[in-house]
Amino acid sequence: MLPLLPALLAAALPAPDAANPAPTRAAWAAIADLPDLSGVWTPGPLDKYAPGNTTEPQWRPEIAPVYARLKQLDAEGKPQNIWVNCLPEGLPSSWTQTLNSVEFLQTPGRITILGELDGNRLRRVWTDGRPHPADPDPTFSGHSIGHWEGQMLVIDTVGFLPQVFISTGQGVGIPNNGDMHVVERITLTGPNSARVDLVVDAPHVLAAPWHATRLLTRHRERTFDMVESSCRQGDFIESTDKDGLAIFAPLPKDEGGATLPPDQGAPLPAPAKEKK
Repeated sequence: MLPLLPALLAAALPAPDAANPAPTRAAWAAIADLPDLSGVWTPGPLDKYAPGNTTEPQWRPEIAPVYARLKQLDAEGKPQNIWVNCLPEGLPSSWTQTLNSVEFLQTPGRITILGELDGNRLRRVWTDGRPHPADPDPTFSGHSIGHWEGQMLVIDTVGFLPQVFISTGQGVGIPNNGDMHVVERITLTGPNSARVDLVVDAPHVLAAPWHATRLLTRHRERTFDMVESSCRQGDFIESTDKDGLAIFAPLPKDEGGATLPPDQGAPLPAPAKEKK
């Protein structure tokens, strides 16, 4: 009876998910026929707070006063920083608010979007025809599937954490509160220019889908190669421990997670000493 046990167990288990097949030579060759997204892309600095237009989101009646209060505080020089502890911005802010460069890596079945912020934070956009999962695990960037419509890459994303902000400024934004759906359309508009058009649907906080646009410029010079960065590194000071080993010592913070200046926090650790 024992030899039958593996077969019986296999019959009792649910069928595994479809495998990710190994890419074929033809699949790699087909990438050459797609629009070229290589290079480093930088967003336009002047459209950071008005991404392509001056139209603000249309908020539900109960949300509009909250947004207005945040705008007023921001105008008074008292912004309520909505990104603390280096948590990811998530969509749509990863397009509409960032000043950091991005890269697109095109491989069979997926496009990987690398952002320069925080150690090259990435998104996976599946282009192998798979649907969204029926019950996706919520994340900051959601679950993305994409396809090409001529020269336009269309990305459909669901499965966001409800805490992900819809923002128009560093201190002005509202959590999506769940069920957010974002569609991106990325179009090459010239040899080294592209446009990202977004439609953001967040039924719990928006009265209507929000349309926003970000313009990108491509750079191929090596001086624009993306480098490693870490959002958390600014929360520490270079120091040494009791054994003389190099460490990052934490800096004091306020309740919102912002680093306190030396005159408002605990004494700073002694800086690291250079070895002679």
